[in-house]
Amino acid sequence: MSAPLPQKGLGPGVLPVMPHQQQTQPGMPPQGALREISPVYLCRIGQETVQDIVTRTMEIFQIARATQLPNGVTQSQPAYQDRFGKLQEHLRQLTLLFRKLRLLYERCVEMTPDLQESTAELVPYVGEETTAVRVEPCSPAVIQERQEVLEKVRQKNQEMKVLMDQMRNLLWDVNAMLTMRK
Repeated sequence: MSAPLPQKGLGPGVLPVMPHQQQTQPGMPPQGALREISPVYLCRIGQETVQDIVTRTMEIFQIARATQLPNGVTQSQPAYQDRFGKLQEHLRQLTLLFRKLRLLYERCVEMTPDLQESTAELVPYVGEETTAVRVEPCSPAVIQERQEVLEKVRQKNQEMKVLMDQMRNLLWDVNAMLTMRK
């Protein structure tokens, strides 16, 4: 679509906007944004960048999950090199996406200095004296119940620890038997 010619009566550099020209392609900045991109548009790009970062990170974890841990079995060198290359590429892309996100953030901060919050607004009670909150002591029945619950939790934790140790020993024995079988 070509830009319309300036009409007489309008100031220099001002282009009339026709109703049928309001349509823009998705992913393209709106009309008139070629000179200055709005912070809203930058935030949308930033949101897409964050989604790309999450996607790349999930792919990295999928590669890591699919990678066999070294347990004495040799893995084929080409498969290892392929996975390593994919992992390196994803990490490189992730680095670039974080740089892009940082640039978008800095540009938004430059464009909207009046919307920036001070650190005092973000961190509660900075520079303020806090008032002490009076806490009433608990009744002896509540203290007793709390002690009983804590003791039950300690017992359950001890039982779980014993079970985990037994399971670990069982797995060691099974792995040892499987190794002896080969």
